Amino acid sequence: MQTLLKLLRISFMTLPLLAMQQAKPTRVIFFGDSITQAGVGTKGYISQMKEILQSRGMGDQYELIGAGIGGNKIYDLYLRMEEDVLAKNPDVVFVYVGINDVWHKRTHGTGTDPDKYVKFYEAIIKKLQANNIKVILCTPSVIGEKTDYSNEQDGDLNYYASMIRDLSRKHNLTLVDLRKDFQEHLAANNADNKDRGVLTTDRVHLTEAGNKFLAEKMLDGLLKK
Repeated sequence: MQTLLKLLRISFMTLPLLAMQQAKPTRVIFFGDSITQAGVGTKGYISQMKEILQSRGMGDQYELIGAGIGGNKIYDLYLRMEEDVLAKNPDVVFVYVGINDVWHKRTHGTGTDPDKYVKFYEAIIKKLQANNIKVILCTPSVIGEKTDYSNEQDGDLNYYASMIRDLSRKHNLTLVDLRKDFQEHLAANNADNKDRGVLTTDRVHLTEAGNKFLAEKMLDGLLKK
């Protein structure tokens, strides 16, 4: 009888703890540049993801955190990974970087060479995986919205996107192929071949519609089994 009472006491103490553990939301960090920095704004893609999750009755299942800094390239992410990502103990990390690695070659005379891009990117993947974090990779979207392949940096963006696809296959990681998604959407919705104004304000940074489109694609990646 005393043993039974002890067991009952233990169960009454442990059940609330188990309930708390089950209720803990999945912590998701979006690791990137100015697109992600803006993503936490009122109509940013991270904020819109939260709204969509709420509307589906899943709002308490996920904690979404933005970790974007304007102008960041792949090596900037590597250098701030400990403080901005690992210290927050995430369950899932989206790595979304590459626009500045390509764009800044023309605008600032800098950027990131392909070989260095892959090395830093892979170092980030390995560090996150060593901490038992699920990693989701994202290809860079657009620098210009023209659909006739006349955006100045289409070639470089396609190449950098292909490297990320290779890394996703090599490490068996979920891929959100934004390069492909944006190109397909623009092909269907940019009949005037404009260089901006459909999904972006300035060829790179997103309109409200662009943020909504990105939110939907990121959410697909997050919920993918």
